[in-house]
Amino acid sequence: MSYERTLARVETYFDKTATRTWERLTSDAPVSRIRETVRRGRDEMRDQMLSRLPQDLRGARVLDAGCGAGQMTQALAERGADVVAIDISPSLVEIARKRLPIDLHGRVRFTSGDMLSDGLGRFDHVLAMDSLIYYAEDDLTRALMSLGRRTNNNVVFTVAPRTPLLMAMWRMGQMFPRADRSPIMVPHAPARLMRSLCDAGAPGTLTALNRISVGFYISQAMELTE
Repeated sequence: MSYERTLARVETYFDKTATRTWERLTSDAPVSRIRETVRRGRDEMRDQMLSRLPQDLRGARVLDAGCGAGQMTQALAERGADVVAIDISPSLVEIARKRLPIDLHGRVRFTSGDMLSDGLGRFDHVLAMDSLIYYAEDDLTRALMSLGRRTNNNVVFTVAPRTPLLMAMWRMGQMFPRADRSPIMVPHAPARLMRSLCDAGAPGTLTALNRISVGFYISQAMELTE
C-alpha cells in the first residue's frame, strides 16, 4: 500500500471513526482495562521521547508530527518551544487546540495535513509518536529521510516492533481486511530499518531507544540524529 493510500486510511479512521475514542483515551475519563494499559503505555512513551530533548527549549522550533489530542504539544510549549502541531485529522487538531492552556497559545501553530509537507519548514527537533507506525519499510524510510533533511538536531519517533504478538496481529489484518477497523500497524525490526536508512543515505545516525510494553501498548522508540 502506498504512502498516500495509507495516509488516507489513517485520516478516515482518526477523523471519522475513532475521534471520540481518542478524545476519551487522552483525557482523565474512565476507560476499560485494556484502554487503561494503552493510556499508561503512551504516557511512558511520551516521557521517554521528551527526555531526548533539552529541558529548556526556548528559541527552538519543534514539529509535533501527528499531534493527536495535543498532550505532547502542551509539554513542548511548557518547555518554551515554538511548536508546529500537525495531524492528519482536523477533528483531533481541534481537540488539541481547545485543550491547550490559553497562556501557551502564542507558542503553538496548529494545522492539519501531511506531516511531511515541505511547507512546514525547518525544525530543531521532530517528535513523531505512533504516527509512523502504519507505513511499510520503503515509505517509512522515505518519511524519515524527508524529516531528517529538515531537522537540525534529532527526529525521535516510534515504530511497532516485530514481536510475536504484533506479527500475529499484522498477519490477521492482512487476511481479514476491514475498512472500518483501525489502520494496521506494520511491524519493523530496528536493525533492518537502520540498514534501509543507511542504504538510502540517511542524513544522520539511527539509534534504538527503549521499548515500552504495557499491556496492549507495545511500541519501540528510535532516534535519528544529525
